[in-house]
Amino acid sequence: MTGLRSFAVSALAVLMAAGLASAQPPQRITPNFKDADITQVAEAVAAATGKNFIIDPRVRAQVTMLSSTAMTPPAFYEAFLSILQVYGFIAVPAGDVVKILPDANARQFPAVDLPDRVSATSDEMVTQVLDVHNVSAAQLVPMLRPMIAQYGHLAAYPASNILIISDHASNVNRMMRIIQRIDQVMNQDVEIVPLQNASAAEVVRVVNSVYQGAAAEGAMVKVVADDRSNSVLLSGEQSQRLRLRALIAHLDTPLESGGDTRVRYLHYANAEKMAPKLKEQITGITQAAAGAGAPGAQASPLAQAEKNAMVWADPTNNALVITAPPKIMHAVMDIIDKLDIRRPQVLVEAIIAEVDVDKNAELGVNWAAFSKGSNVPAGAFVSPVGGTSIVDLAAAIQNPANASSALLQGTTIGIGRIAGTGVNFAATLRALRGDTNTNVLSTPSAVTMDNQEAELKVAQEVPFITGQFTNTAASTGGVTGGINPFQTIQRQEVGTILKVTPTISAEGTSLMLKISIESSSIGQKPAGAVDLVTNKRTITTTVLIEDGGVVVLGGLIEDNSVKGEQRVPYLGNIPLLGLLFKTRNATSTKNNLIMFIRPQILRDAAQAAYETDLKYNYMQDQQKGLNRREALPLLPGVTRGKLDAPPPPPPPPPPPAPEKPAPPSGSATPSPSAPAPLVQEPAAAPPDTGAPAAPPTAPQGKP
Repeated sequence: MTGLRSFAVSALAVLMAAGLASAQPPQRITPNFKDADITQVAEAVAAATGKNFIIDPRVRAQVTMLSSTAMTPPAFYEAFLSILQVYGFIAVPAGDVVKILPDANARQFPAVDLPDRVSATSDEMVTQVLDVHNVSAAQLVPMLRPMIAQYGHLAAYPASNILIISDHASNVNRMMRIIQRIDQVMNQDVEIVPLQNASAAEVVRVVNSVYQGAAAEGAMVKVVADDRSNSVLLSGEQSQRLRLRALIAHLDTPLESGGDTRVRYLHYANAEKMAPKLKEQITGITQAAAGAGAPGAQASPLAQAEKNAMVWADPTNNALVITAPPKIMHAVMDIIDKLDIRRPQVLVEAIIAEVDVDKNAELGVNWAAFSKGSNVPAGAFVSPVGGTSIVDLAAAIQNPANASSALLQGTTIGIGRIAGTGVNFAATLRALRGDTNTNVLSTPSAVTMDNQEAELKVAQEVPFITGQFTNTAASTGGVTGGINPFQTIQRQEVGTILKVTPTISAEGTSLMLKISIESSSIGQKPAGAVDLVTNKRTITTTVLIEDGGVVVLGGLIEDNSVKGEQRVPYLGNIPLLGLLFKTRNATSTKNNLIMFIRPQILRDAAQAAYETDLKYNYMQDQQKGLNRREALPLLPGVTRGKLDAPPPPPPPPPPPAPEKPAPPSGSATPSPSAPAPLVQEPAAAPPDTGAPAAPPTAPQGKP
């Protein structure tokens, strides 16, 4: 324990000694030189301050410096700079070295900025850029020129009203204090001059060009245009403002033609549609100006200007020719600037998915007796539902050559005739099972402008009979004319029709869609129908959806099941034997119809080109003929099984790599919780490795 305490005391003593050593005052020097070469003085300064000097060969002088008090190394360096100034030399810092040159070469070398790291009392050569706020910088140059050393530099830049000063730091600091005393805020007023005929921007441009020379000479006057009120703001001394008001009054005179004429070429809007709207706006402006006047007073010039204001459209160049006074012209141009903008486009893709499943089954025995040589049953036990009928079987009995075609259709088996009795009988055993599965997928898409209706129609013109009548021709020469039958038909469109009007929200992240989708087809003609039968599916609705999202518009899920039985009374109830005297049938129909929609905002040409490439490449692959049958594309860029997920960003092109081995059995089985997509994304046929293909991607950041 005593040893540990001794060690702690020793350590504390060492730390105290180190602290006392570090607290010692810096080294102080008492320089004294008599007729010493300036190079020797520079060596002494370099040794004391640690600075590196490069001395010009022309720097030669015998230096005498007497000092009675000690000084610090920085003070020794400042004294050395004063010696250089006395003998006509300067020190110019350049990185880690200091160049000692004759002062005649001071302008050829860059100097440091004063606020950076140089003391305000130093004799080091510096350059200061000073902003002048209230007086003219050009006026200060003659006042400050005598204070600048012969090798210094003083200049004014009138465009920005700044001063550039290069001299010793102490002198630059002295001139900055003088400039601050002079650059004081003067008593200046701001005056607003409203214009009646001229344009404020044009008047300010002319006034500034006229007074540009005066501003360079020190006339502190400011002229600003207020386009909103078509006024000019004047700031400066009263005498200067009076001269400006006189000049503006001469410029603000009505034109001899009664108005200014401009041609405005439109980039996105339609000139023919915009011209009537601008005429209505001009009428509204002039009526408002006329109503603002006092009752009985003379109409204002703005109200009288409606007679001279004209707007007409040039559809060839999509341009507007406008003739109007400046105030109305400015209002019209402002309206055009806000209306003639690029509107985003919207790609709308719809999905119409329909799955139909029809199943029917029939089993039974039909009996009938016929008189000799007749096909009409004299008596029948069970009437068949379909397929080969008893009448067909009777015809086969009368003509055995047709028996094979009548008896062997489907699963119908028949027997008949007892020879020599003159009585014919027939029996059919009907066993039928039919399955019909229908899978229809339509993906119509259309591109349209914001708030512009788009219509896509892929249909056939199918004729339908609407009426029948006969017309008896007139008699000619006592001969009665013939009967001419007539039919009236009406053609209707059968196919897919998509109508959509998108409206993008103010935030640009969602859309309101007015949608009308119709999908129709020609169905099977039932018994007793006089004309074609069409299956039509239509939905008309308005939805709000996020950009790039998928929403279900509606659908129909229908399930019909019908069971029937026909039998002979009493005989059909006999166990087992009764099966020969009855017929059973069952029909099951399921219909699933769902419609989806997905809008995507195309904000620029790059995004539109990307979506176009997707469709183009898909059609190109279809024409080339892929190795395996491709399904119709659902929505390019949507991840399989995640219809509501946003499209991922496009990955960088991967480097070529060898084929991966097939995954173990069961690794490619999708999760039971993942929603099953309607159809699979189109993709080029990859090598049959057993690995699931990567889903296609779409670009990110669609504003």
